[in-house]
Amino acid sequence: MEFDLSQVSIMIVDDNSHMLSLYKTLLRTFRCRKIHQANNGAQAYSRMKDLTAPDILITNWYMPVLDGVELTRAIRTMADSPNPFLPIIMISGFAEEEHITAARDAGVNEFLVKPISAKVFCSRLNNVIRAPRPFVRTQAFFGPDRRRKASILYTGPERRSFELEVPGFEDL
Repeated sequence: MEFDLSQVSIMIVDDNSHMLSLYKTLLRTFRCRKIHQANNGAQAYSRMKDLTAPDILITNWYMPVLDGVELTRAIRTMADSPNPFLPIIMISGFAEEEHITAARDAGVNEFLVKPISAKVFCSRLNNVIRAPRPFVRTQAFFGPDRRRKASILYTGPERRSFELEVPGFEDL
């Protein structure tokens, strides 16, 4: 598959220099040239506010100072957030359902479990670029719609309306 990220700005956040190097190498194979990096969530948040916010954020979960879940919550909910709609891909060595659910509930768009393959990495990037999910705002959550597929058959009390927020389509 031809995948060209030459016009996409990506920030990678990881406290492991080897993982940063691996992600940069993978991104360069997809022609990405606008790569920013940070060693923890606090540094990433600060850099996003000082620079133009990236188009995509790739973050590790466990890091000192501010981890990936806390960074995601800050991006989604803080009043000074550089872009609450920022696509976020989280990478973690923990594949337990509770970790995946916690990341999803914080507002992560995609979740990858280490070790990663170039094919799966590319697939997650493709999802956030070519098939972004609309954003949902409730009293307890703001982020990408957690449902991968909308079920018209569900009629329970927790059924949400289809009044979803899609970045760039506020006037529709």
